[in-house]
Amino acid sequence: MNTMKILIIGATGMAGSEIVQAASNRGHKVIALARSEDRLKELRKMNPGIKLLVKDVFQLSKEELSSVDVIVNAFSVRPEKAYLHVDLAAKLISFFRETETPRLVFILGAGSLHTGTDHHLLVKDMEKDPKNKSFIAVPQNQLKEFNFLKEVDNVNWVGISPAASFHAGKAKSVLKGKEDLLFNENGKSETSSGTMAQAVLDEIEKPVHRQVRFTVADGIN
Repeated sequence: MNTMKILIIGATGMAGSEIVQAASNRGHKVIALARSEDRLKELRKMNPGIKLLVKDVFQLSKEELSSVDVIVNAFSVRPEKAYLHVDLAAKLISFFRETETPRLVFILGAGSLHTGTDHHLLVKDMEKDPKNKSFIAVPQNQLKEFNFLKEVDNVNWVGISPAASFHAGKAKSVLKGKEDLLFNENGKSETSSGTMAQAVLDEIEKPVHRQVRFTVADGIN
């Protein structure tokens, strides 16, 4: 396996921190990007070999981003700024039109997956529940992000969505699918951050998907 230089956006978040650890454990050169220097330093205590980049991702130049093999976008933001998911995807795509490197890996939401006998979008169910009002803008904008990416055919990108419940936890066996919400044998639709991280690194090291989104969920083990 070739050692790669991997930049992880949102490195201190739930998904990002697990991806940092998985990439570091597999011997890759990791650049962890976040705005909080304190949180990045805490992350480095667990992953001493990583390089820290304290910066707002929107302030990064094309030259800074072009020096790596892979960019993993694990960006997360408050619901009132959820539109930034779309803005960041557009920024990254605009930098790397008609290129093969770096490869862009987008951690997308589950709301853009299909479910039910009528094959409707999961976000439509989420919108019906008043309890989701405070954060519904996030899955709505992640859907817009995915719809934008689907039209991009001259950039080396891949998207990965979790199952309905995306939570912190250790890696389990990985179930993979395409456009439909996944359930394991116990009828649960969930993805741990550890499972997501392993799926991301597997795809980085041995690419299977190109210019498409796939989904991963926890199996039973």
